[in-house]
Amino acid sequence: MPLSEHEQRMLEQIESALYAEDPKFASHVRGRRFGGGGSVSRRRIQAAVVFVIGLGLLIGGLVANVTVSGFPILSLIGFLVMFAAGLMALWGFTSGSAGSQSSASNASTRGSRRNGRKFSERMEDRFNRRFERGD
Repeated sequence: MPLSEHEQRMLEQIESALYAEDPKFASHVRGRRFGGGGSVSRRRIQAAVVFVIGLGLLIGGLVANVTVSGFPILSLIGFLVMFAAGLMALWGFTSGSAGSQSSASNASTRGSRRNGRKFSERMEDRFNRRFERGD
């Protein structure tokens, strides 16, 4: 069911207010809404496939008994592939992606706005605010 003209205007006002208040959160939500969040699930599926391939190499290396100096080299390669798949699932493929660069630039601007306060002081303030609000 399409939105009425009044509802669309209200939605646009809410979106613009959200962008003004918290642009990082708004861009994160917008990316998920238009399919940007699919890359995370796709990455995890790819990591699972690579993990299964590594598992196959690990077991296949033991069955085929391919050794170098008495060490099952194919099994070692399988283990390393499985380890890499675990890292892919946790951290992703690229460390220099646009999202990480924008978050790094946001962090630097946030740090400059805090007038050089120490990290531990900011964490302590956040901790204390949680108990003041009752969260």
